Amino acid sequence: FCRVDPYGFERPDDFDYESYEAFFSRYLVVLTRRAIKWSKLLKGNNTIQKSLKVKRYIRKGIPNEHRALIWMIVSGAQTNMEQNPGYYHRLLEGEKNDKLVEAIKTDMNRTFPDNVKFRKTADPCLQQTLYNVLVAYGHHNKAVGYCQGMNFIAGYLILITKNEEESFWLLDALIGRILPDYYSPAMLGLKTDQEVLGELVKMKVPAVAELMERHGVMWTLVVSRWFICLFIDILPVETVLRIWDCLFYEGSKIIFRVALTLIKQHQAFILEATNFPDICDKFKQITKGTFVTECHSFMQKIFTDPGSLSMATINKLRETCREKLLSQG
Repeated sequence: FCRVDPYGFERPDDFDYESYEAFFSRYLVVLTRRAIKWSKLLKGNNTIQKSLKVKRYIRKGIPNEHRALIWMIVSGAQTNMEQNPGYYHRLLEGEKNDKLVEAIKTDMNRTFPDNVKFRKTADPCLQQTLYNVLVAYGHHNKAVGYCQGMNFIAGYLILITKNEEESFWLLDALIGRILPDYYSPAMLGLKTDQEVLGELVKMKVPAVAELMERHGVMWTLVVSRWFICLFIDILPVETVLRIWDCLFYEGSKIIFRVALTLIKQHQAFILEATNFPDICDKFKQITKGTFVTECHSFMQKIFTDPGSLSMATINKLRETCREKLLSQG
């Protein structure tokens, strides 16, 4: 068995190789089939137009060899990169904000200690690439600067694109456009979306909402890392990448679909909790096991389990939740 997965992550001691092998041998068949379909769709061109067919293809997963390209195109990162030639390198050569640089340096060794490609001893060591992307981004988006959690997202982007400049523009697409205000100093967008999830759970899984309320568990305690890290280190790598495929194309509502599916699917299990620590523990448990490892069936579920979820509904909830948060001040 391989102790290190294809992305450089060391598998934990309690990793269940057998069920993983069983899943992966089935998934490989799916991947092969998808790869053929994608190759036909792209026909050697490096462009695609947004369409229902493309959306359907993306929901069924982008083959790894096309992933960076498709993310770049559908997120708008490609267009931005082409319209700003040399911009990324100018950011790296420009004046630096010492405090920002310090904060990023502090987090370097904390980023993926379980990934062999991010170790100081690795060749090439991705720490330098990660540092560059984060420093450039902090100077590009001064309102955000740098915030913990961004290092993990940038790290994943680097593992997939294997390209510093592309990772920078994808990070910009995520933080600047796709996720509303998650990483600004006040983190208002993040706090808002956690409340929005709470409201959605009230609508779709009321018994769980009631349990949380009864024991005084705030949503931020159990789901903030889901939002901040976009499920990195929460769900298995393959599953996270499949979620990101859809996130780049369909936007932030995908995060709610994933969260609602995890909660709905494990409703009975969560409801067994009888106290505060118990509830927190249940939320840690529901992100493990075969349900989340089987990324192909998991992704089908996120589009059926939560039922309809329109952007209009989410925006309306965001408005009321944001107002409530601001009035609490």
